[in-house]
Parts: sequence; structure tokens; C-alpha cells
Amino acid sequence: MEHQTMQPDSPVLECVYSRPGTLTETRFHYCPGCGHGVVHRVLMEAVEELGIQGETIGVAPVGCSVFAYNYLDIDMQEAAHGRASAVATAVKRLLPDRYVFSYQGDGDLAAIGTAETIHTVNRGENILMLFINNAIYGMTGGQMAPTTLIGMKTTTSPLGRTVEASGFPLKITEMVATLPGAYYVSRNSVHTPGAVRHLKKAILKSFQYQKEKRGTCFIEVVSNCPSGWKMTPLEANRWMAEHMFPLYPPGEIKVPK
Repeated sequence: MEHQTMQPDSPVLECVYSRPGTLTETRFHYCPGCGHGVVHRVLMEAVEELGIQGETIGVAPVGCSVFAYNYLDIDMQEAAHGRASAVATAVKRLLPDRYVFSYQGDGDLAAIGTAETIHTVNRGENILMLFINNAIYGMTGGQMAPTTLIGMKTTTSPLGRTVEASGFPLKITEMVATLPGAYYVSRNSVHTPGAVRHLKKAILKSFQYQKEKRGTCFIEVVSNCPSGWKMTPLEANRWMAEHMFPLYPPGEIKVPK
């Protein structure tokens, strides 16, 4: 993005924001207002600033996150549904000098991948796990996810989720924080510039902790799904802040002593 500054004689173009070189030139396919594209950019800005593009390996499984390898200009490995943290564990153990992260949605990390998630963190695997929580299965039709709120309507809970039928929403980030292998646990969002800056700081910290071999870093990003929620992007951001943040409040949950 360029900002034009007018001078007395001639206009001068001042670059105030540009695409990081760690992103490919492929245009994002995500729905308008989706948080995935913002997270991609912030993540790759951190990689570029740290100068670790050639040393970073990402693992993306099934769901909206599956196409991350089209956009992140680093080595990427695809994993089966729910198994990204297990694959990331193998990559890190085989290549311990690399910076390794998994990139997973709530239907992946907190549903079919719950066991992998818990045991990866419990072992203290020296990786970063990025968890995108929009409380719904976005890619496959808007079904209820483990993180879906009570009363929230989805294609598989058209009258709203109930405790009697489906139990309570799973706060897996708080669960992860209780495990001894979790070194740094943070919950973020990307709906405002300030929130984006907080996420970037969390990612930079996590890569530094990985360099120091501290254990598992776990970052949740509470995001929206305008298409799945049947809302405009602005409506989705407001709904997220009003309804998701009370249950999933942003902030640092576990920090090094």
C-alpha cells in the first residue's frame, strides 16, 4: 500500500506497507472478512523479520488451513486431518535446528486431533501450534464444532447448540495451559490493528522460545467465519467480540516465570 505525500514541486510516493517477501504472490482464496489471511500475513511478517525463512517448516492439515502451503513461501508439509501436531513433532525431532509450527482450525485441533494435541503438548514438543478458532467447521458446510457456543446455530444444530445434546464448548487452550509441557500459551484475535500487533508479538516470542528449546508454544486466534455464520464481515466481527470473547477472552494464559 502506498501513501502519496504532496510536495510543493512534485508528489513523492512513500511506501508505508507492503507484502512481506515470505508470502507467495498467489491471491488468497479466503472469504471476505475471514481472519486466515491476516494470520498468514502476520505469521510471515514474523518469519521475515527474524530472518528464518529458509529454516522454517509449517504443517497444515485438512480444513480451511489446508491451502496455507499455497501462500506461505516456506517449506510446508501437509498432514492428515487432526494429525498436524504429530507430523510437526516428527519434523522437529528429525530436523531440530528448524523452526516448526502447525497451523490448525478448531474442527481439526480440538475435534479429530484432540488426542494428538494433548499428547504433543504434554510431551513438551519444541514447536509452535497455531490454533484458529471460529467455532464452526468452515470448509465442509458450517457444522457444529467442539468450540461452538451454547445456543449458536450451525448446519448440524439448526436450533442452537444445547448442553443436553452436545455438552459444553471445549476450552482446549485452557486445558493445554495446565500441561507441564506447555511453556507459553496465548489467546489472540485479528479483528483490530491493536489485536494484530498483539498476535505478532506472541508469534515472535514463540519462535524465540523455540530457539531456546523451552517446550511447546500454543497460540489460539479467535476468528470469525462470515460465510459460515451467515453474516457480513463487520457483523461477524461484532458478534465475535460480543459473544465469543466472554467465553474465549484474549490474553496471555500461561507465561514463563
